[in-house]
Amino acid sequence: MNNIILSASILSADFARLGEELRAASATDLDWVHIDVMDGQFVPNISMGPFIVETCNRITDLPLDVHLMIQQPERHIQSFAKAGADWISVHYEGNPNIHRTLQEIRALGCHPGIVINPGTPAAVLESVLDMVDLVLVMSVNPGFSGQKFMPEMARKIAQVDSMLKQINSSAIIQVDGGITSETICAAYDAGARSFVAATAIFKHPQGIAAGIASLRNAVR
Repeated sequence: MNNIILSASILSADFARLGEELRAASATDLDWVHIDVMDGQFVPNISMGPFIVETCNRITDLPLDVHLMIQQPERHIQSFAKAGADWISVHYEGNPNIHRTLQEIRALGCHPGIVINPGTPAAVLESVLDMVDLVLVMSVNPGFSGQKFMPEMARKIAQVDSMLKQINSSAIIQVDGGITSETICAAYDAGARSFVAATAIFKHPQGIAAGIASLRNAVR
């Protein structure tokens, strides 16, 4: 088994069969379930809230990896923690009180993560890297599933990897956006070890298990 963490984004799941699809994913060697929360303001789309996290928590025992693409996330992290989130990641962009927010996520018993968009330089993370357990590098502009991986993000992943090593941090680098069996190796080689996949898992022609196996086999 390779040392990667696969996080299946339910953004591409069939919500009419969410329980069935989550159970099918949980029966494989999937590691986490990724839940994208969008408010229609921070990003154009609107998606799930704490109720979906609570629902997923009842369906699966896998860790729930919650990505908050919302304005003023500090107002909502308590609700997501209470709903069963294990990891809560918030964006650096537009969050002037990011230190306090990350501290509160950890105080609530969750793993804090920091996220940066493709247009945000890695250097902005310097002041918060010692506060997080995960750094999520977006390899597409957030808000929609099915976009193509931006290959230029590999350089940013490598920069984050170097920054983490300089402070001897064990934080995980996660990549979200266009992750397929064709793109995962570029992100892995740059230093990422956690990969969010939506379409490549839930829309795989041979099914969920085959999608997960395809991603793992690509890195072997």
